Amino acid sequence: MADNTVKVTLKKSVIGTKQSHRATVRGLGLRRINQTVELQDTPEIRGMINKVSYLLKLEA
Repeated sequence: MADNTVKVTLKKSVIGTKQSHRATVRGLGLRRINQTVELQDTPEIRGMINKVSYLLKLEA
């Protein structure tokens, strides 16, 4: 089960970012800085992570 999951941590504030980027961060389930969520490693999730990668820290 852990093989197909990815841990994502919000490292920067979404203040001052595009509205669509803020929505993407919320869509990933992140609300606060330093909050970590574990998500399924799907192409859809990967695309969302790539879109806002400058705000995130990623762990396999």
